Amino acid sequence: MSTLEEIEIAADALSAEQKQKLLLFLVERMRAQGAKLPEPRSFSAEQVQNWISEDEEDLKLFDQGK
Repeated sequence: MSTLEEIEIAADALSAEQKQKLLLFLVERMRAQGAKLPEPRSFSAEQVQNWISEDEEDLKLFDQGK
């Protein structure tokens, strides 16, 4: 495999467990090369609470078969 497209196609065929191992492998290599990883995202308590409320409402609808 010599192109990113070929690698992406091969990665798509992997199991979830293999994809996770590949992801960890890539992150380890990036860290070893000194690559900067994205900063953690920060969310307000209000945003998180809104997401939880939306999720709970969606679960109610799901349980009702809607």
